[in-house]
Amino acid sequence: MELRFITKIMKRIIVNYVPFFISFLMLTSFYPFRPGEYGLNKVVIDAGHGGKDPGAIGVDKIQEKDIVLDIALKVGNAIKKAHPNVKVVYTRDTDVFIGLGERAKIANQMNADLFMSIHADAAGSSQAYGTETFALGLHRSKENLETAKRENKAILLEENYEVKYEGFDPNSDESVIALGLMQQENLDNSLSIASKVQDQFVALGRRNRGVKQAGFMVLYKTTMPSVLIETGFITNLKEGRFLNKQENRAKIANGIVTAFNDYKKEVDALFAPPSTQKETVKPEESTIDSGVRFKVQLTSSPKSIGTDPKEFNGIEGVEEMMIKGSYKYAVGNEKSFEEGVTLQSKIREKGYKDAFLISIYKGERIPISQALEIIKKAK
Repeated sequence: MELRFITKIMKRIIVNYVPFFISFLMLTSFYPFRPGEYGLNKVVIDAGHGGKDPGAIGVDKIQEKDIVLDIALKVGNAIKKAHPNVKVVYTRDTDVFIGLGERAKIANQMNADLFMSIHADAAGSSQAYGTETFALGLHRSKENLETAKRENKAILLEENYEVKYEGFDPNSDESVIALGLMQQENLDNSLSIASKVQDQFVALGRRNRGVKQAGFMVLYKTTMPSVLIETGFITNLKEGRFLNKQENRAKIANGIVTAFNDYKKEVDALFAPPSTQKETVKPEESTIDSGVRFKVQLTSSPKSIGTDPKEFNGIEGVEEMMIKGSYKYAVGNEKSFEEGVTLQSKIREKGYKDAFLISIYKGERIPISQALEIIKKAK
């Protein structure tokens, strides 16, 4: 039943929303997983709603915006304490209204390595309770869709929202589902941190509603692994009063921080320089060709612009690739991650400040983390 529901809507998406997404692709630069070059060194903590947008109203008239701001500040402060070298930025640290697009822009401008948006859930039934964490993706159920639609309605409070969001309608099933089709680059990493968050909530005795995928505007416009954390239903009497207590919000925050710590270890280990890794690379292993190639992407375009060096600040050897419906322009054919990073630095010196590393295997683009795993197994 759900599959037929999604399929029916998908047909309408193709007809009605192609112009919307072409516009967004031209305005937004989507980066692959590019942690801290390279490691998890910058995180954005996003407290949902705020100011004129109270979010959900729960039992005892508690407001979502107040609950999640307190949790977000606790999470950020704990991360700063545990990791002094990690840059922590809040989209808001007071009771102010911030547009969904602006929240993502904050993360994108600082090239954050992780974006965590913190919310409290609501439902028409006061019996609903439990925690769930979302990554951007296809909707597996009507319930996921309704949660996304509720959170996306914040754009209606923004001035000139019709122009800002190119006709996106937060009340439309087609519009919301379509978001999940666009940015799949970071899905694996987003699901990894989401799973760790849910594991910690379970350890705290919270009901586990699972890791899910849904189309949230605030996640769609981010260009790094991103999750939206629903810390519980404030419309449920027991859970609402649980979240209304300072000490319980501290427990929730500590769970999120523990998940962050575990995820950071995972990311940092993948991108640790060879000199710091425990395994000793044998001289003869340097000759092994894993088949992986690292390239530096300069830009992308919905139309072909050719590969003439004059179009790329004189850079020779630019290659045109068609990936996911758009033209990508990259240079290089490096066998090792380290050589790729070196080339990236050289390209940036030539004016392409946002040039980033991509990896190709058997003619297909794959995540950098997967490329490193393939190289490791080939040794």
